Amino acid sequence: MTDVLARMGLVRMSARDTGAAHRASTPLELLFDLVFVVAVSQASQNLHHLISEDHVGQGVLSYLMVFFAIWWAWMNFTWFSSAFDTDDWLYRVLTIVQVGGVLVLAAGVHDAMVEFDYVVVTWGYVIMRLAMVVQWLRAAASDPQSRRTALRMALGVTVVQVLWLARIYLLDPEWQFWTFFVLVLLELLLPVWGESAGRTRWHPHHIAERYGLFTLLLLGESLLASANAIFDALGEGEHVSELVTLAISGIVVTAGIWWVYFAREQQSRLDSMRSGFRFGYLHYVIFAAVGAVSAGVEVEIDEITGHTEVSPEIAGLALTLPIAIVVAASWLVLLRGALSRWASAAVLTGAVLIVLSGLLPSSEYVVAAVLLAGVVVVLEVDRIRRERVAAG
Repeated sequence: MTDVLARMGLVRMSARDTGAAHRASTPLELLFDLVFVVAVSQASQNLHHLISEDHVGQGVLSYLMVFFAIWWAWMNFTWFSSAFDTDDWLYRVLTIVQVGGVLVLAAGVHDAMVEFDYVVVTWGYVIMRLAMVVQWLRAAASDPQSRRTALRMALGVTVVQVLWLARIYLLDPEWQFWTFFVLVLLELLLPVWGESAGRTRWHPHHIAERYGLFTLLLLGESLLASANAIFDALGEGEHVSELVTLAISGIVVTAGIWWVYFAREQQSRLDSMRSGFRFGYLHYVIFAAVGAVSAGVEVEIDEITGHTEVSPEIAGLALTLPIAIVVAASWLVLLRGALSRWASAAVLTGAVLIVLSGLLPSSEYVVAAVLLAGVVVVLEVDRIRRERVAAG
């Protein structure tokens, strides 16, 4: 069989070594991430517009729903590729099919969030997931040790995708809404069921790097929003000082989120299947919040320039709440247990104060940026003290 695969230019898809040195993200994975950011950008832009138009509840809920499709498809490919990446032509083609699905999903984000029309988003999602079914079947055929898990995943994903399509074409809008959450639960349970037949051999360092790189791409959206504040200030010639201050605060916030997220090594938290699920699943909160920060900056721009229908408090919370969620979720997923008690208390207190700063009558983004910088100082002071104690 190996000779046949070689003649076809294919590599036997077997589980990789979980302790292999120099396991790093591939150019194909980086391309995959970059295309996903297009979908995230569409979601955050529509969140911004819905909040500014005073459709806050609709904007937040639809953003979280669409973001689930983006995050879940990205995450499933990421963990699969960590265990089975062969990087031959068939693997690349199937990955590019998923890239096409991302673009289809991105094209449907506006209709999904504004018009509650989920047809295009669903098809984009199903395209990505069915491409993964082929990957799982290939793993089942190539790797006897992983066969039971791979077959379970292939079967489960196929059944759930049929249900996603049936939901769109057979149910009325009200039932489409409620069954969304049922199918989300099924999606979340699939890997638990699949991995119970045998853990896939994902690489801890590789997973940590992949999540970190995706966080960086999401932070790029926040930098773009900050740049837009400067462009607006220069273009309109009005509210220049406020917009420039917002832009500077946005840069501080972006740097602060980066600092908090990468404050400690992460691969040590991926030492078991249980910790892997915790790390992977809870990152939904971090990713969704980081993606929403750029929307918050844009809402603040609208508030400063008088182009929003929401109150200043709602505009402030649109920025400060996602920042606070990133800080609190990063502590829960990445920092808890790696900090002293006083540092953990200070970080969580900082997250609460960041939320409350959104209720200030003015300059809330400056206060939030200063508070986030304070959280960074706490993390660094705690790190230095721990290193001194360890050194004797």
